[in-house]
Amino acid sequence: MGVDIRLTDRQLPVSPVFVDFLRQALSGESFGDAKWHDQLSEELSTEQREVVQRAAENAKLVIESEAGQQKVKRAYELLVALLTGDTNAIRDIQFRFHFINIIGVPRHGGSYLTKELYRALGYDPEKVPNVIAHDGFPEASPFRFEQGVNSWISSLQTMAEYLTMVEMFFGSAKPHTGKIIVPKKLLKGSYAGGFFHRILGESVEHILTVRHPVSSCISTYEKSGGYPDNGKFAVRGNIEEWVRRDLEYTGMNREEIAGLDYFDAYLRYWEQYHYYVATTGLSANRSIDIVPYGRERMMSTSQSFQNRFQSGLEPEEFKVFDKRDRHPAWFEIAEPAVRRVTEVWQRVGLEFPLDAVMEAW
Repeated sequence: MGVDIRLTDRQLPVSPVFVDFLRQALSGESFGDAKWHDQLSEELSTEQREVVQRAAENAKLVIESEAGQQKVKRAYELLVALLTGDTNAIRDIQFRFHFINIIGVPRHGGSYLTKELYRALGYDPEKVPNVIAHDGFPEASPFRFEQGVNSWISSLQTMAEYLTMVEMFFGSAKPHTGKIIVPKKLLKGSYAGGFFHRILGESVEHILTVRHPVSSCISTYEKSGGYPDNGKFAVRGNIEEWVRRDLEYTGMNREEIAGLDYFDAYLRYWEQYHYYVATTGLSANRSIDIVPYGRERMMSTSQSFQNRFQSGLEPEEFKVFDKRDRHPAWFEIAEPAVRRVTEVWQRVGLEFPLDAVMEAW
């Protein structure tokens, strides 16, 4: 007995970010003035909200063009390949592109390294769109199932759309050692390490950025509007939303999370994230470099990019601010969590750079 299963774009609509990219790419509009690499800005981004607001208009413009229809069709073809395990369709992409992923908690230096990798390859980072270079796409997260949302399907569909965009944006780039290099800041890679490892190719490179939780917590609340007056956790931006989401996933409700001290909530998130790095399949790839936060270490990694790809450029300055005199009590609270992460990483063959992290830059 044959079963005919039909899904339409009503059940699986294209994502707003994908159609926004297609509109710009197909119209010839410049991708200039991208801000994803801005290390110092403490402003909360409204870009995602604006993309969603433009989604209907963008979709109409894309579908009205034959080229737009072809790219949407290509994304759905790749989605079917991912849904059905069509390894040949995915292998063609793996043979053509070599992915280098920068993975780590936000405010750990990943944006700097991603920018420096693009510079080493001859790109102007301001002309590389956020969806290509930075966090948020493809989607991966703790599992969600609610009306209109199955996060496993979302991961497959956004991966299909991302690969379509990779073909468009990088397709004519110069290969290095036989493949086109695709850099990506892949914050969400830790949530589905095996997925990214197998789909992007077993030769994929991972660069893990690590930083002391006290320093990264300070940087997070500065990015999100400052330390809350009452010292309790609050959701004001994307990073804090990810903290809340991850704590809900492990059993806390929103009222309990709102009652946590800010650092307690953040430290739980930081610790969980690093467990995901060790336990979801990223460690199956042995092409992993671990870069602790710090001026010399970040700039040395940039120099390795410039040397590898013979850019002739010097590393841009990586700015570090010493805020270790804030919240001295937090360091004692954090130390057991940092040591637990060290032990879990060691069990899967990852060497957590404890001494460098404990410098707390």
